Amino acid sequence: MPKNPGTTADRERKTAQSALGHDHVFDAGSKAAEHGTRLVAWITAAAMVAEIFAGWWFNSMALLADGWHMSSHAAAIGLSALSYAAARRYARDPRFAFGTWKIEILGGFASAVFLLGVAALMVFGSVERFFSPLPIHYREAMLVAVLGLAVNVACALILGNAHEDDHGHGGHGHHHDLNLKSAYVHVLADAATSVLAIVALAGGLVYGWSRLDPVMGIVGATLIAVWAKNLIAETGRVLLDREMDHPVVDEIRECLESGDTRITDLHVWRVGRQTYSCAIALVTRDETLTAQRVRETLAQHEEIAHSTIEIHFCPEADVTDSSANA
Repeated sequence: MPKNPGTTADRERKTAQSALGHDHVFDAGSKAAEHGTRLVAWITAAAMVAEIFAGWWFNSMALLADGWHMSSHAAAIGLSALSYAAARRYARDPRFAFGTWKIEILGGFASAVFLLGVAALMVFGSVERFFSPLPIHYREAMLVAVLGLAVNVACALILGNAHEDDHGHGGHGHHHDLNLKSAYVHVLADAATSVLAIVALAGGLVYGWSRLDPVMGIVGATLIAVWAKNLIAETGRVLLDREMDHPVVDEIRECLESGDTRITDLHVWRVGRQTYSCAIALVTRDETLTAQRVRETLAQHEEIAHSTIEIHFCPEADVTDSSANA
């Protein structure tokens, strides 16, 4: 009997790939970033268990908030690592019309939402502790907070090295890995709350300012909320394809429009950290203009990885006015 050629889904996928004639892998991903986020997730998970227990045992709101904050980071950073793995696993799946890179961006967006939730919980807990203070074991709590900060610094170095390795393999400073950035922001937020916890505990130990502990919790929550807001804006812009204000749009217009040719419709969206796809409709009086010529012209811009081109030949068209360009 003939061997089983695979499941129906496998056969359909291979057929689709053959029909397309090429894959849509617009971003190769980053092994260093994936490995770094996975390692940091495990380290953060171990540290957060220690901080939550210590915060509960020593009655420190700042330390307890830091521990719960770290628990959300462990989940969010783990989600970032899973996003890398999923994007890599399905990179050649033809069901993804423009590749799987946005899985990473979705992971970054989810991490930012986690941050907002943590900030809200920190404010709630800090306000409650401000009006109902409990005795704090300052020296013990400070020791645990310092250890937590050391973990944060180590994690930041791991992710920082992953970022530098990514740039060393062809990355550019103005094209951020937003999934890696989301993990990095989580680590920075952890470090910030650890520093604030140390300051609050020191103030309580030296000057007896017991309410400084919940106040610092609120300060930390505010800082985290600001970072989360910025990260949501960055990832949301990519997920919603709000890229028409990118310089590459003007570059496309400049290289294609001339006395005989005008762009009547233009859509540009990101399909990778450094790559964009575009759909262009042209009206021209140039009978020799072809889609191949347009692609050759666009080739000078390396960030344009995929283009769909529509050309309308209109000998009598007025192509001098570009004010109606989409």
